[in-house]
Amino acid sequence: MSEERVNELLKELHEGVVEYDEERVVEASNAVLAEGHNVYNAVMNGLASGMEEVGELYDQQEYFVPELLMCADALYAGLDILKPHIDPADVGSSGAKGQVVLGSIQGDVHDIGKNIIKMMFEVAGFTVYDLGRDVPLENFVEEQLKTDSEIVAMSAMMTTTMMGMKKVVEMIKEKNPNVQIMLGGAPVTGDIADLFGADGYAESAGNAVQEAVKMVASLRKLQSE
Repeated sequence: MSEERVNELLKELHEGVVEYDEERVVEASNAVLAEGHNVYNAVMNGLASGMEEVGELYDQQEYFVPELLMCADALYAGLDILKPHIDPADVGSSGAKGQVVLGSIQGDVHDIGKNIIKMMFEVAGFTVYDLGRDVPLENFVEEQLKTDSEIVAMSAMMTTTMMGMKKVVEMIKEKNPNVQIMLGGAPVTGDIADLFGADGYAESAGNAVQEAVKMVASLRKLQSE
């Protein structure tokens, strides 16, 4: 497939999500499969890229909740078609796999980014315990203890809710210092993750999985020594 055609399909996926045009997304997703384009690239640089722009439009108050939900519908219409065909090797999942407790922090009802990350973890072969959105802080601790998961991943879309992450990190590390904790979301930076005592920072869905793979591999190496 020519680079021009690849870029054309990526643009169709991106704009289809931004313009909440499900039919356009479905047509482009089917073309990706029929024409043999890399599915992971289509998801990350087409669908997810479109959703990132939607998030910016929402922050700028050009889009509101109804538009956000319609864009999410278009995104999921594409994911339903493409997700089963993602090659785990493209996600960087070779070798280490593990268990992840995942959720949006208390007070935060935004879960689109969290759901994309969940999908990427599942594709990579991780077992995901999805607590959903607006998750009470202590629930992250209880679920980690119950499932003995190696990783806890939290997301926040607002600076006010982000502060709850620090408390969860402290509670989990007190119970089990070996658990690896990853933070993500619009207001979160690498410096904030360090300040909160987290072990990793996810800049994007793809980055989250790659960081998680490294975390699990490091943990297993420590356990074998």
